[in-house]
Amino acid sequence: MSLARRRHGVLPGFRVTLGFTLLMLLAVVVAPLIGLTAKAATIPWSAAVAVLTNPRTIAAFRVSFGIAALAAIVNLPIGLLLAWTLTRIHFPGRRLMDALIDLPLALPTAVAGIALTTLYTDQGWIGGVFDRFGIRIAFTPAGIFVALAFVGLPFLVRSLEPVMAELSRESEEAALTLGASPLQIFCRVILPPLWPAALTGMALAFARGVGEYGSVIFIAGNRPAVSEIVPLLIVAKLEQFDIPGAALLGSVMLLLSLLILLALGAWQRGLPASKAMRLG
Repeated sequence: MSLARRRHGVLPGFRVTLGFTLLMLLAVVVAPLIGLTAKAATIPWSAAVAVLTNPRTIAAFRVSFGIAALAAIVNLPIGLLLAWTLTRIHFPGRRLMDALIDLPLALPTAVAGIALTTLYTDQGWIGGVFDRFGIRIAFTPAGIFVALAFVGLPFLVRSLEPVMAELSRESEEAALTLGASPLQIFCRVILPPLWPAALTGMALAFARGVGEYGSVIFIAGNRPAVSEIVPLLIVAKLEQFDIPGAALLGSVMLLLSLLILLALGAWQRGLPASKAMRLG
């Protein structure tokens, strides 16, 4: 048997499985994106410019992308701390804590939004404490931040956890014997291999935050130019049967998200990638 046949024989039915995979990818991912773009292209250029340059639309994009990015950045140290705790420390209730981290992924977004709103209103357990200092969280951009941080945190923890679990402690011990301080060990030995995984988690959290709807609309207040997100504008246009307008906003969101993810991927490829996940 030739070498080429043996290579193809490693995976029986390679052509069939590859064809089926490509077909499913086309049907589930590519075709809807093409349909979305085609629908958006039916809008006259002048009308499309008017929609995208509307102050309300610009403000919604700024709120959605800005707060999603901020939530992903703030989640980084929190996710790092949680991943470190789960991988390096054994304590009672560790399994319960590990399960709770995945709760935002399993909880229906509307339920999460109602729960967060209840907690962070002026009469809520947490919001009431902040209200004493004149700080409002619910029905403000701060409420959007809380919701996006809540749904994005699991992506940081799950991206960092397997990489952190595989880090060799011998390098840390060697650095310690050479006189390095704990801060130097963390910054020069532990942190560099974690950066690619951290960027992966931040990209996933950002992507989830940009498109989040259910957990945000209850706590945001939905005030135009203040706490209104792009998905809400899309839903509003759909309710008005303005499907091309909704498709246009969705296409722009898709394009901006893709460009940001490509930039993060390029940055990630320039970092040490051993024992780390990639954006793919």
